[in-house]
Amino acid sequence: MTDDNFYDIGIADVHQWVLELPAPASGGELDDPWMFGDGRRLSDPGPLTSRPFREGPQRSFSVANSGRTPIADEQVANVFRKLAPDDVQTFPIRIEGAGKGFHVINATKRFSCVDKKNSREVQIYPSDGVAPERVGTYRAIHGLRIDRTKTAGAQVFRIQGYPSALIVSAKIKSALEEVGNLGVSFERVTGPQEPSPPPREPPAARRGG
Repeated sequence: MTDDNFYDIGIADVHQWVLELPAPASGGELDDPWMFGDGRRLSDPGPLTSRPFREGPQRSFSVANSGRTPIADEQVANVFRKLAPDDVQTFPIRIEGAGKGFHVINATKRFSCVDKKNSREVQIYPSDGVAPERVGTYRAIHGLRIDRTKTAGAQVFRIQGYPSALIVSAKIKSALEEVGNLGVSFERVTGPQEPSPPPREPPAARRGG
């Protein structure tokens, strides 16, 4: 059966290195270190570098720190270049201590495509008590579902107002799994919701002796 679902890339529960956010190789910080999660085409940032702030096995595909910046080796970068050439940019990055080359994977498209009706729970930042740029954006989404008719045929993209999500097609997912040694997991965001686990019964009360 052909898999035509889409998937959100997350951090896999495996032992792996954890990388710092990309920085200029010349020193200092990027003007906008979160730009690789914006879902837009970027100017070439120039030579980049990162290093593990937590040591662990090197993975072919991982995300840097809490910024969800995708960092991939050459094999994984080639998957994105081959299967989604119009949806991504790849920028070389040197990882301290790594014996091979890596790339930042930048999704260049974003869509307002959250299916609020079929997502399990959607939380939106209120109009008070938060930074102005967060008002109306998504605070959290549980059981995310997207409307694929609003994604213009893209294979890789971000979600407008919810930059922590990086969505890929089943074709991309399958090709990444063939590469293997991944530090990411895949959560389905199309199709029916998975059934919720039944509530745990409280332990039986002890009888007095």
